[in-house]
Amino acid sequence: MEIKEKPTKPKGKLGILMPGLGAVATTFITGVEAVRKGLAEPFGSLTQMGTIRLGKRTENRVPAIKEFIPLAEMDDLEFGGWDIFEDNVYEASLNAGVLKKGMIDQVRPFLEKIKPMKAVFDNNYVKKLNGTWVKEGKNWFELAGQLMDDIRNFKEEKNCDRLVMIWCASTEIFMEQTSAHQDLSSFEQAMKDNDPSIAPSMVYAYAALSMKVPFANGAPNLTIDIPALRELAMKNNVPIAGKDFKTGQTLMKTILAPGFKARLLGLNGWFSTNILGNRDGEVLDDPESFKTKEESKLSVLEYILQPDVYPELYKDFYHKVRINYYPPRGDNKEGWDNIDIFGWLGYPMQIKIDFLCRDSILAAPIVLDLAIFLDLAQRIGFRGIQEWLSFYFKSPMYAPGLYPEHDLFIQLMKLKNTLRYIKGEDMITHLGHEYYD
Repeated sequence: MEIKEKPTKPKGKLGILMPGLGAVATTFITGVEAVRKGLAEPFGSLTQMGTIRLGKRTENRVPAIKEFIPLAEMDDLEFGGWDIFEDNVYEASLNAGVLKKGMIDQVRPFLEKIKPMKAVFDNNYVKKLNGTWVKEGKNWFELAGQLMDDIRNFKEEKNCDRLVMIWCASTEIFMEQTSAHQDLSSFEQAMKDNDPSIAPSMVYAYAALSMKVPFANGAPNLTIDIPALRELAMKNNVPIAGKDFKTGQTLMKTILAPGFKARLLGLNGWFSTNILGNRDGEVLDDPESFKTKEESKLSVLEYILQPDVYPELYKDFYHKVRINYYPPRGDNKEGWDNIDIFGWLGYPMQIKIDFLCRDSILAAPIVLDLAIFLDLAQRIGFRGIQEWLSFYFKSPMYAPGLYPEHDLFIQLMKLKNTLRYIKGEDMITHLGHEYYD
C-alpha cells in the first residue's frame, strides 16, 4: 500500500457509525464516555494502551502507539447508529446487561442523547429477531439511499470532519457468492431488483463506501467479502476490514495453536462448545446463522497448523464447534475446549480450557481500535483491504490468490510493522545478530 499523505494530527471530530446498537456497541460507547470522564481505563485497547518498539533494543525507544503516530483522540469521537429497536443507548445498555447499572448511570445523560436511526432489516436474514424500528423502501437500492441520507445528516448534525462505520449487528444467515456479487454494476442492479443474494449488511456497506466512509465488518457475514464491494472500495479510495471480531474462544485458539506448531506438537482433535445468553446467542440458535459463525470459527486452525505442510502432525485432526443459547448466562459467555494433542513418540496429552469470558467486554476495545486505525488509513490514502488489521478478526480479509494469516503473533507483528512503515521507521525482524558481532 502506498502512503499518499504523511500522517499528521487529525483535526475535528471523528464520527463512528454502527449498525446495531446492541451489547457490543453500547458497551463500547458507555466505556469510551466512562474513560473520558476518568471513571475507568481503556484496558484491551492497543491504540490507547499499547506501545511499539523502535530501532535496536539498545536504543530503548518504546513509545506509546498513540504518541508515536497521530491518531484521533478519544475526546474527538462522536457516536451514532441504527437499530431495529427504538431504545436509546442508555436503555439499550441496561437491556444488554453487560455493565453494572452504577457505571451506566454515571454517564446516563450522555447515553440518553444517542438514539438509533431506523434500521435496514429483513427477518429472512436474521430469523430469531423481529424488528420494530425499521425503514421501508421499494428495494435495497432505495434503502441504501436512505442510509446515505442518514450518514449526511449525522455528519452535519454532529459537526464531524470524518466518519467510519463498524458493523456491530447480528450474524446473518450463511450466504455464498453469486453472479450478483461479482462486479459493481451487477450488484447495483441486484439491489434494484431486490435480489435475495443482497443482505442488509451489504446495503450498509454499499452506503458507507459510496459516501467514502471506511467500513469494518464485525460479524462473520459475507458483506464486503465480495468483488463488487471491494471494487467500490478501490474506486472510491476507501479502506475496508473484516470479518468477525476476534473474541473469546477463537482468540484462545489463535494464541494456543501457534504454540503447538512452534513446538511441533501434534493434534488429534479440538472440541469447542460455547454457552451464551445475549442477543447474539439467540440469533446463533438459528442453524442458518450458526452456519455463518461456524465457517468463521472452523477455518482458524486449518490455516495456522497447515496440515498440508505438516501431515504427520495435523492431517485429519477432528475439529468440532458448538454454540448453545442459554439465556441465564447473558453476555457472560463460557467457552469450553477439550484439546487432544500428542508429543514425543506419539504419546497423547490433553489440555482443557474453560474460558469464562465477557463477549462484549472483549469486543468493545476492538471497535475503538478499528475505528481509529481505519481513520488513520483513510487519512494517509490506504484503500481496499487492510490486511494489517487482521489482528482483530476471526476471518481476516485478504487479497485474491493469498491465504489469510491467523497467527495472533504474526498479525501483531504485521500491524506494528505497518505503523513503523507509515512513519518511516525500520521494520523489526528480531534477527539481532548485530548484538553479537
